Amino acid sequence: MPPKSDINKVGTESSDFPILCESCLGENPYVRMSKQEYGKECKICTRPFTVFRWNPGAGARFKKTEICTTCAKIKNVCQTCLLDLEYGLPTQVRDAALGRLNEAPTSDINKQYYTQVMEQAMANTSSGQLQDTPDARMASSAAKEMLKELARKDPYYKRNRPHICSFFVKGECTRGNECPFRHEVPQENGLEKQNMADRYYGRNDPVAKKMLSAHAESKGLVAPEDKSIMTLIFLGLPECQEQDVRTSLLSSCPFIQQTQIKSLSIVAASHCAFTTFVNRGIAERTAEALSAQGGIEVLGKRGKVVWGKSRPARGAAASAAAAGKAKAAA
Repeated sequence: MPPKSDINKVGTESSDFPILCESCLGENPYVRMSKQEYGKECKICTRPFTVFRWNPGAGARFKKTEICTTCAKIKNVCQTCLLDLEYGLPTQVRDAALGRLNEAPTSDINKQYYTQVMEQAMANTSSGQLQDTPDARMASSAAKEMLKELARKDPYYKRNRPHICSFFVKGECTRGNECPFRHEVPQENGLEKQNMADRYYGRNDPVAKKMLSAHAESKGLVAPEDKSIMTLIFLGLPECQEQDVRTSLLSSCPFIQQTQIKSLSIVAASHCAFTTFVNRGIAERTAEALSAQGGIEVLGKRGKVVWGKSRPARGAAASAAAAGKAKAAA
């Protein structure tokens, strides 16, 4: 009689071919790959998996798979670059536009349990893929158009270039033109602080933050410099109740908890609503998500989202501020 399977036991993952995007696969139609079964552990679920290694083309560095096929299918991402397979965008940008909740198990036991549950869910479908959530299926056309607009039209093979030579950065490389690495001065753009788990789960991704900020700026939704402003204003709303706006907000941004909304008030005469959050971080994340979705939809009508403004200082506070400005000018 076979032993009873343990849901918390670390399993293994085997595959015949990797799940890759066109950029990582390379422009060469005849790619030779080496295959090593259970060569490394997945950087997400920590299970041993089949590692593939190949050269995408002339002048490119050798690339390999970093996560297992199960984790790639769960997020629909490439096993190497961890970008979305449909749009070629970071998962944080995609999930913000489609209103998806980022699930991130923390402990090893939770990771193993979550992976096995997802495997069973995919095995029960005819396509072998996870079904879209209702929020993703009902995503607005504006959100999908935004993703298509940000997506690259052609493969980005420049991503396969060799890494920068660390000896050249220190001024100690003696190989010259024979050095297989790039002789360039690295630029500080935040990518050096990114890790694989954050890129996979769509949190604290510097590339995604840059893309979302640029899109919000193009829509006139730039976060104000005053960090005390934590209010978003929804304009052009239909006749609705406070609960209608709250429900639409929570469904559009599933990362928001009820306790993170400090106050929500509706001005019926102006067809607008004022929503104040408990901290600036959740307000900025909500603004980015709603900007990616083309606004907030309440009772079938889509409203515009803008930042609130700081209140003018009054009384003693105003006098102190004026005195401070006069002193600075002097």
